[in-house]
Amino acid sequence: MLDATECGDVLPLAGVEYVTGAESKRDTNEPHALDGPADPCDIQAFTHVFAMDYIEGENHVIDKPRDYDFWRSFQPAGWPNPLLNWVSPDPKTLEPTEETLFPGTDKYPLFIYRRIIDKTNFVPGTYKSDITLVNWVQNDYVLGNLYDVPEGEARRHREQAKQLSLSLLYWLQTEAPRPDGKQGYPGLRLRPDVLGTEDGLAQAPYIRESRRIKAEFTVLEQHVSTAVRGEQGAEVFPDSVGIGRYRIDLHPSMTGRNFLDISSVPFQIPLGALIPRRVDNLLAACKNIGTTHITNGRYRLHPVEWNIGESAGYVATYCLDHGVRPRDVRANPAKLQELQQLLTSEGVELAWPKVGPV
Repeated sequence: MLDATECGDVLPLAGVEYVTGAESKRDTNEPHALDGPADPCDIQAFTHVFAMDYIEGENHVIDKPRDYDFWRSFQPAGWPNPLLNWVSPDPKTLEPTEETLFPGTDKYPLFIYRRIIDKTNFVPGTYKSDITLVNWVQNDYVLGNLYDVPEGEARRHREQAKQLSLSLLYWLQTEAPRPDGKQGYPGLRLRPDVLGTEDGLAQAPYIRESRRIKAEFTVLEQHVSTAVRGEQGAEVFPDSVGIGRYRIDLHPSMTGRNFLDISSVPFQIPLGALIPRRVDNLLAACKNIGTTHITNGRYRLHPVEWNIGESAGYVATYCLDHGVRPRDVRANPAKLQELQQLLTSEGVELAWPKVGPV
């Protein structure tokens, strides 16, 4: 069984031991772990993404969202101003930083941040406008979690997260300050056709932090942090089944903690992090592997998740073909070498060349 669900939903069904939220420093010794007790509710924000384009001179303003007045005044903990604003904390320094919508000023243009269509790359007339996905700090939802809570509560948070995203769009269309002194960009157009939904929002929210298995091996900040590892690079895992590269990137959490964005070194994915401590016949296959709240901030990224899932599939195939358990493969050097040869023969990289931190 491979659990590749967005929230690690198979784990409670199968009775697999798991953790949520943030660990205590006394348990992990991680420099950025909690000084006090572990907090299972200290979970990163999730985001309900939407797609939009911009048609100058047209009016595509949506109806005022039901909860717009609430979100228009909502100010997250540690923020210098309300959430719907061009000013937000810089993820690395937490200093107030001003952004804007389009290129042409000295401020960062959010429209190109997650742009998926640049119309200049296509035959003229193919697209009327560039298209962007809105997954910004301004629509990070921090008021509650979607798993390990009653279904009614989860449903309410899903709906509120949608209301936040629609409120952000409405603010952009009607109130957002412009460099020319005007307010709002009524030409911003919601694109439900791009995402295949009626409301224009993504078919599911983006979950940054899921349940995480209590694994045979747990990746800690000390294994991958630039500040800890320095020139020696990331910890070398003899049971590597893949690689990844990203900063330790934590978004604001549901308990009021702000960004954590720190440098890290290119890393490996250890097989031990995919294997539950006790339960056989199940592998974690995405962001539910054996990481901590801190290291989840780099192993959660999509290219890493895809590598985890691909490698988990090969591990399962190898175990079925040879009649062995994943933990037995990890414990047997000859079998581990065979598995790793299978992975490399299929194009899975197991180690990095010499590259610097990010």
